[in-house]
Amino acid sequence: MTGATIIFYMLAAFTLLSAVMAVATRQIFRAAIFLLFTLIGVAGLYFWMDYEFIAAVQIVVYVGGITVLIIFSIFLTQQAGEQLPKQKSGRLLFSALAAFCGFAFTLLQVYQHSFKATDSNPLAPTVTNIGTQMLGVNDGGYALPFEVVSILLLAALIGCIVIATPSGSPKGG
Repeated sequence: MTGATIIFYMLAAFTLLSAVMAVATRQIFRAAIFLLFTLIGVAGLYFWMDYEFIAAVQIVVYVGGITVLIIFSIFLTQQAGEQLPKQKSGRLLFSALAAFCGFAFTLLQVYQHSFKATDSNPLAPTVTNIGTQMLGVNDGGYALPFEVVSILLLAALIGCIVIATPSGSPKGG
């Protein structure tokens, strides 16, 4: 077993363990911290695969953006130390079924796809090429998904504000 394989297995185990702990813990602040560790582990996998730009985007957008918004809303609602209520067995069964169906669907898609490169000369993963591709509005451009992610971040920010606003506060100025 090579050193690269050992590093991969360590990163994968760290990511999976953090993800399981994020779902299994009953304290909401600890769940957010475990989510933070999970996203850092995914960024580590990107670094391991030599996709530095994607890893940096993972850290900036998800670790630095979404997770900070989640922790910020937890602190604003002052529920950081409280335990989440124990879930009913029906909800646990439904969530396990949903997770199994999502995993089965993902495996089905992976096994049905051939994973052959369609372009004979792929672009080098430089910041210039990625930026040109991301902001391109022609065929193969990703301007629309880029804007959808912007709307997702805006929705997360609005959701954090709604969660943090006390229900009895007066509306308007």
